[in-house]
Parts: sequence; C-alpha cells; structure tokens
Amino acid sequence: MNVYDFDGTIFYSDCSIGFALWCMKRHPKLWFTFFPGLLKSIIQHEMGKIPNYQLQRKMFSYLTMIDDFDEQIEKYWDKYECRISEWYLAQKRPDDLIISASPDCIIGPIAKRLGVNYMATEFDREYGVFLNNLMYAKEKAKYIFDHGFPVIDNFYSDSLADTPLALCAEKAHLVTDKATNVIDWPDLDKETMGKVKKKIDTGWNVHLKEDE
Repeated sequence: MNVYDFDGTIFYSDCSIGFALWCMKRHPKLWFTFFPGLLKSIIQHEMGKIPNYQLQRKMFSYLTMIDDFDEQIEKYWDKYECRISEWYLAQKRPDDLIISASPDCIIGPIAKRLGVNYMATEFDREYGVFLNNLMYAKEKAKYIFDHGFPVIDNFYSDSLADTPLALCAEKAHLVTDKATNVIDWPDLDKETMGKVKKKIDTGWNVHLKEDE
C-alpha cells in the first residue's frame, strides 16, 4: 500500500484555501461573514495566542455558510482535477490511501474520482466542529496504528510535519517544486529534526495561489 498526503503533494496548492476562494467569489457575502474572522485567527495564531486546531476550525468554518455545497464542490473539482500531479497518475493504484488534514467533504469527492481510499479531517458542516482530531502530523501516524499498522510500502508528502508517518513507511519521499518533483526523505539529523519540530508546532503550511 502506498500512502499520500494531498495538498502540495499530489495536488498543487491547498484545496481548503482554494475552495474557500472559489466560494467567496461565488458568494461575496463570505468576505464579510467569514474572511474578517479568519484574518483575526491567522494573526492570533502567528502571535501564539491560539493553537493550530483552532485556526483550522476557523478556516473550515466557511463550509457551514454555503447552501449549495454539493454543487460547488463538484464544479470546483471539475476545474481543478487537472492539478493532480502527472507523476502520481502514472503510478496510481486502487489500494492507495490519501491522508489529509483538509476536510473529508472536500477530499472525498476527488478521492472518489481517482478511485482510491482516503482519510481526512472529519468536519461537521452543520455545527462547524471537528468530529475527530485534526488529521495533521502525528495524528496521521496514529490513524495507521489504530488500524492495525498496515504495511506502507511508500509514503509521499511535501511537509516535514509528516515525519511521524514517514517513519512508519518502508520508504518515504519528499515532494517539492509545486508537487512536481519527488526526492528521498531527508536524513533526520539535528538540523532537520529542528525543522520537523517547527513544522509540527506551527502547523500552518498552506498554498494560497489559485487561478479562478
């Protein structure tokens, strides 16, 4: 079994941010009902006043404000499915597992199109709350352990925050250059481990560019 992160790994950019921008363009009221609160939370997070999971909850909160979600998510993937990396499509297997911190309601439709399995952050769009832990960093490794530690042949991610899951795999790969280049996971020397800790502690690693 091969396991993949999604955003920045097999898909260029961050689908949670991308879909937010998509919805804000089609529902301009979100600039007033969603964006100011998100901006405040980003500033608070950068100042160390709120943890990552609270920032992510605020990030996902726009999903509670969209009445035509099912229609919009399909239209979004109609346009942006083409951003799935060619290197991934060339090696895709039906037993692949995508593990993503993005909401399951966004990841699920594209995983279905790809015909692969997925695990993502479970977010209740009605109440705006997480139904499980944010599927980030060590939570991904915990998911694998909780499911009987299936053998991971290869793991792919663009973020050193995923080192806990990389250590669970027979072989780990770091994806760079806007989800186009695959290299070996770096050796975990003292300097690299410092970067890993910083990535896990900050938990804010998004790709903001979207071409609407």
